[in-house]
Amino acid sequence: MAGVEAASAESPEELELRIFQLIGTEEKGVSDSTIKTALSGVSAQQRAGSINKLLTTGKIDLLRSGGEILYKVKTETSSKVKCSDSQEKLVYQIIEEAGNKGIWVRDIRYRSNLLLTQVNKSVKNLESKKLIKAVKCVNASKKKVYMLFDLEPDRSLTGGAWYSEQDFESEFVDVLNQQCFKFLQQKAAASCAVKTSPVAEKNASYASSSDIWKFIDELGISKVELSVEDIETILNTLIYDGKVEMTIIAGSSVSSSKTTEQRKLYRSVVPLIPSAGLMRLPCGVCPVIQNCHDGGVVSPSSCIYMKQWMDM
Repeated sequence: MAGVEAASAESPEELELRIFQLIGTEEKGVSDSTIKTALSGVSAQQRAGSINKLLTTGKIDLLRSGGEILYKVKTETSSKVKCSDSQEKLVYQIIEEAGNKGIWVRDIRYRSNLLLTQVNKSVKNLESKKLIKAVKCVNASKKKVYMLFDLEPDRSLTGGAWYSEQDFESEFVDVLNQQCFKFLQQKAAASCAVKTSPVAEKNASYASSSDIWKFIDELGISKVELSVEDIETILNTLIYDGKVEMTIIAGSSVSSSKTTEQRKLYRSVVPLIPSAGLMRLPCGVCPVIQNCHDGGVVSPSSCIYMKQWMDM
């Protein structure tokens, strides 16, 4: 009973501070049962009153994880968000945690434990306030995921530089393919013009993916920002075509993990014999083959390159 009297003697402000500090110890939130155990000497009425005061003053948030209620200290970001009610705030927090990969309505419903009508209403309200946005996936045109309004969608959703409004930019890929090969051909011609040993000529004909990326960037043929990895994807298609070969050498720098970095070098080659028909199958050099499936934006049934290959 002495513990009960001591706890009861606390002022409401002191009890609120105790609960707030307890909730702040867990980043993912503290359950109601944990608070009850930690404050065993405090009555349910006192505990509920202090928690409600923290909620109304905007110091903590109310979450649901499965069937359990969690309390979490409100972050600076979430405190700036104007949500109509606790359901809308809960949906916003779930979408915020999904990051730039977004989250499907079905997953929001599962994580929030709300009815589908409640989830749809909250999502619609958040969209109208421009707090979140819907993004269509390139590998499933009818599927929409939701993320915060100011986030740039992950490349796995948009298809990266090879897509524009969910349409595969085949002409853009062809132009990049031609320009990368042209750069390597010029590099090879320049190395042959210098009469040195065959080994020196071969070494001089190589160019790194960074060099090729810089060349493409200076041409100004891309409306979107390309990365070195994007250029390496294009170079891979040239390798599959038998027009280019790649070698890997040790770089001059050493990473923090004490491992030597590797550099990829490319050069144009002349095939000794023409490639077999099967090797010219468009699927083997397609940079978005991982997104190709029946019913998708990229599909074997609608692929113009497959039709051209079949007509050869």
